[in-house]
Amino acid sequence: MTLPAPDFSRLGPSPGARLAIAGGCGGIGRRLVDIAVDQGLEVAVIDLPESLERHVLPAGVATIPYDARDDDGALHAFEKITEMWDGSLHGFVHLPGYMSPPKMIEELTAHEIDEALSINLRSAFLAVQAALPLLRQGATEFESASAMVFAASGLATLVEKTTGTYSAAKAGIIALTKGLAKENAPSVRANCIAPGAVDTAFLRGGTGRGGDVNPVDHADMAGMNNSAMLSTIPLGRIAVPDDVVGPILFLLSDKSRFMTGQTLYINGGRLMV
Repeated sequence: MTLPAPDFSRLGPSPGARLAIAGGCGGIGRRLVDIAVDQGLEVAVIDLPESLERHVLPAGVATIPYDARDDDGALHAFEKITEMWDGSLHGFVHLPGYMSPPKMIEELTAHEIDEALSINLRSAFLAVQAALPLLRQGATEFESASAMVFAASGLATLVEKTTGTYSAAKAGIIALTKGLAKENAPSVRANCIAPGAVDTAFLRGGTGRGGDVNPVDHADMAGMNNSAMLSTIPLGRIAVPDDVVGPILFLLSDKSRFMTGQTLYINGGRLMV
């Protein structure tokens, strides 16, 4: 089914705002970058070097190599953003995620547990530590709160068999968001999105590690029975990136200025919280 693109013109920060996107080469990230550029935002993408090489981003977008598995990766990336934008940032979106091979919890090795938690959760802690000074400076310059948006997952709440490490890490993202919201109000807001299945390459391993692959086979995504899952979605389809980009732009903008510490579930009604 082909869906018309939403009208994003009334969403997002004001033109000229500076936005850093970690994981901006993924399916959701690339679409967010396109819309942000169309709306006149200054955009920096930090992502894996191989992902930056594979994807051609719009002219004017700054690209900074970053590996979520590298403890110093975020620090070095935001040092470059500090130099580029004089230490000022209005918005930060953290999208990196890694769906480990489906396994029952008792079958996981210590390495597999550590890898999933590191890429999905630990990286967010390190990234936000590096980003916060710039976001505080941006709030001062723009005379309004800066905003962070983190990507959790519906699997953080509606856990499936064999998703234990991913679900635990994404539940941690929700808790991290709440902690950041309380610690950094009123100058910096922190909110979270929790999408259900989205029709991107991530469902088959991601664009960084697994490369770009064919469109979704709804019968088997991320090791789950997704034909059965479709029958549980009231809106009757899998999400597409535009379904997620709209809520991200909303949470980055002053339209959500009285929201912090919140999680928006984007799943067509499969999970209602």
